[in-house]
Amino acid sequence: MDRAQKEKLVEELGQIFESSGVVVVAHYEGMTVAEMQDLRASMRDAGGSVRVAKNKLAKIALEGKPSASIAEYLTGMTVLAYSEDPVAAAKVVDDYAKKNEKLVILGGAMGENALDPAGVKAVAGMPSREELIASIVGCIGAPASNIAGAIGAPASNIASILSTIEEKAA
Repeated sequence: MDRAQKEKLVEELGQIFESSGVVVVAHYEGMTVAEMQDLRASMRDAGGSVRVAKNKLAKIALEGKPSASIAEYLTGMTVLAYSEDPVAAAKVVDDYAKKNEKLVILGGAMGENALDPAGVKAVAGMPSREELIASIVGCIGAPASNIAGAIGAPASNIASILSTIEEKAA
């Protein structure tokens, strides 16, 4: 790899560290190519990516970035898993590490917050962005569905609802 390629790689890694919601660092020593491809596919399905880069170049790319705290984890055979969703990468890596003991979570970063392995597991246990949005939409839609159900109910149910409201108001 010549100097221009290294500079380009450092720039790409810098963009990853700046734009990612979460970055997880793990050791992958002993994993086969098929296992690594399986991890990449799982991460891609979740909206994230997996990157293997030279630790020295990754440390250079981390300088001045919010996630600079992960530089201490960049030793040995490391892999970077990242996603814009603050939970997706942590969730996929944690699930994969449970199935394959060759993948060992070292830590990570969520913006400026450093994460140890327990922190990564805690983030993995949080609901994803899509799950939160679905929950909020469900909460917003519930009153409307109750009104629609009441309107569609027989007149006797409507009368009982109105008398209950009248009693509460009095």
